[in-house]
Amino acid sequence: MTPETMPHQTAFFSPETGAAPSGAQPDGDAIARQADLVARQLLAVRQEVGRVVFGQKDVVDQTLVSILSGGHALLVGAPGLGKTLLVTTLGTVLGLDARRVQFTPDLMPSDITGSEILDEDASGHRSFRFVPGPVFCQLLMADEINRASPRTQSALLQAMQEHRVAIAGTEYALPRPFHVLATQNPIDQEGTYPLPEAQLDRFMLQIQLTFPDAADERAMLLATTGVAQEAARPVLSAGDLLQAQAMVRTLPVGESIVDAILRLVRSARPETTDVQQVKDCIAWGPGPRAAQTLMLATRARALLEGRLSPNLDDIAALARPVLAHRMALSFSARADSTRIEDVIDGLVSRLG
Repeated sequence: MTPETMPHQTAFFSPETGAAPSGAQPDGDAIARQADLVARQLLAVRQEVGRVVFGQKDVVDQTLVSILSGGHALLVGAPGLGKTLLVTTLGTVLGLDARRVQFTPDLMPSDITGSEILDEDASGHRSFRFVPGPVFCQLLMADEINRASPRTQSALLQAMQEHRVAIAGTEYALPRPFHVLATQNPIDQEGTYPLPEAQLDRFMLQIQLTFPDAADERAMLLATTGVAQEAARPVLSAGDLLQAQAMVRTLPVGESIVDAILRLVRSARPETTDVQQVKDCIAWGPGPRAAQTLMLATRARALLEGRLSPNLDDIAALARPVLAHRMALSFSARADSTRIEDVIDGLVSRLG
């Protein structure tokens, strides 16, 4: 990557605030050098994850994009596709304190956030002591999040949004970085509590896991059924990840890419679109958070691919995971078996 690859019209952002620093002139050479260093680190991360997780390259990349953008992701896939393996491997490779919680209908909010207990010292003095829950980690796997009650779901989602929890009137900050990778099984929906649309919007990406192809499945069989199995090794630390996340917000974005993101998101809303299929098939479309997400995610994907700024290919690759869970089909469209992914693909094709 070189400064010459930077767009002529760009928007620069501060790693701390996400806004342009007042009176500051971005140093293109420094950005290019730092981005090149981070890109090499991320390449090592992808290679290390690929030694353990087979046949899910797009899923791994999208999950890394979500983490690099500072967000959370919802992994949707049938059992046995490696969702748990992916999260535990990423926790090791990224050098994060990772934990896993199996969500069940009887799980209480305090089982996630923690609670106060009555403690008694040697002198007989009693006081309340806060015992942190599993949410106090850097990478939390919320396994089958739709099996917990809405009350427990909302407690986790509030922590995801605010990066802190309040117990008995006292607020406790969560560690940095803090990311949630939640999973859902799309097959068995009996006895579940589907996440409301407003809560789905809290997830930066909804990532679909599919079955591996024959070559990847064969490699998986040979690698996982023998005496010795590959184990992931740390590549980054939590501090390295925070620096990479700051780098993402510093990358320049061309005005044409900003305009393309706005056109895509606004064309997905029935109220602001000029696409007849959207008017006929979409009940409600994505809000401004979708555009914000796509803006960050395209920069993260560009950095992951070793580029200094995003392009239209990044928008096309991320349109589905960013938009699909932020849109809803109308009743007539569902009756006609219309797929929301096909609607999104049609909108993306108009960008070129």
